[in-house]
Amino acid sequence: MTLTALLDTDAFTGALGGDAPCQQEDPELWFAEAPDDVEFAKALCGTCPVQAACLDGATARREPWGVWGGQLFLAGAVVARKKPRGRPRKDAAAVEAATVALATAEAARVLAARAS
Repeated sequence: MTLTALLDTDAFTGALGGDAPCQQEDPELWFAEAPDDVEFAKALCGTCPVQAACLDGATARREPWGVWGGQLFLAGAVVARKKPRGRPRKDAAAVEAATVALATAEAARVLAARAS
């Protein structure tokens, strides 16, 4: 990411008055290695009012890594999900569905706690 793009991003999310999830949570969450953390970050992005613009900007900049606009970028392209290292389990689809459901529920819990 160039300095200009970073400054543009900060000005863009700064206009939200600190309400963007990426401004309220640990910044490392959006660049996490663990698939569960990546799914949690993606779920938090789903509540952001600038999600679409963030995704458009990340796509235009070909972000090398991280969660932007609710999508995971690797090497400048959107990937469906972060795959853990090693051999996939036989029940990978069930594990994947459970991971997404847990991340979404955790994001809802965090946002509800923040609202109260």
